[in-house]
Amino acid sequence: MLSLTVLVAVLTAADAVADWACVWFGRRRIHYLTKPLVMVGLIALTLLVGDGERAAWWLVVALFFGMLGDISMIGSSPRRFLGGVALFFVGHLAYAATFLALGLDARTWSWAGFAVAVVLAIPMGRVLRGARQMGGPPMAVALAAYALVIATMLVLGWLTGSVWIAVGALVFVVSDTLIGLNLAEHGNAPPRLTNVQIMVTYHVGQALITAGVLLALV
Repeated sequence: MLSLTVLVAVLTAADAVADWACVWFGRRRIHYLTKPLVMVGLIALTLLVGDGERAAWWLVVALFFGMLGDISMIGSSPRRFLGGVALFFVGHLAYAATFLALGLDARTWSWAGFAVAVVLAIPMGRVLRGARQMGGPPMAVALAAYALVIATMLVLGWLTGSVWIAVGALVFVVSDTLIGLNLAEHGNAPPRLTNVQIMVTYHVGQALITAGVLLALV
């Protein structure tokens, strides 16, 4: 079992690096395959190590909806982008359920998550204006709701007391913040989702969260 787990972890990491290279070199068609495969690898790791724990099953749900969100955002239409936002919204709710299932540890340093959430909310005005330009009030409302749920995920992640989860949640939010700033700059079209910085922070964030949850369960 250990050797299989190590093999899956290595293959997942290799796929992530390959995806970043595809983004760097503009290999979009391969990127559309390698990006969701990272989520498949993380799901496999969770099933191998999670031992059927409730938090592990919630983590599988979160990763699964992240994978669906990746697939939904293939293409460049506002409709597909909004569909991806909805899928990631569910995924973040599942992450929140994962952290609650692990249990919250209200250490003093953990409450810094609230401060981080406030700081990352500063550019939201620009993001919502860009969303309104792209898809009108419905898009702006959808992104406002998404911002609320991801902020909740971030705070709960910090309150687990796990450094792995706290850092992973922060890096994941940084990735979404980069997408939001991209949207603010190009509000008349869906944001470019193939920046290397966005992909690296996206994958690293989810990998750290997964590692933190699994380490808490073993």
